[in-house]
Amino acid sequence: MTKVIAVLLLLAMVVHIIKPLNLPGLRRRADFWKIAIFAFAIWTIALVINESF
Repeated sequence: MTKVIAVLLLLAMVVHIIKPLNLPGLRRRADFWKIAIFAFAIWTIALVINESF
């Protein structure tokens, strides 16, 4: 599960650098770091949930 999330969010970062996604907060190419922060948060949550069960 965490590998799928990582690949999808990495792909979103690459696509955003090529052509911005035009979502609120992601209008400029330089905003790709926000996707990285979101990816780290999702990955951390997935790991914590996976370890607790």
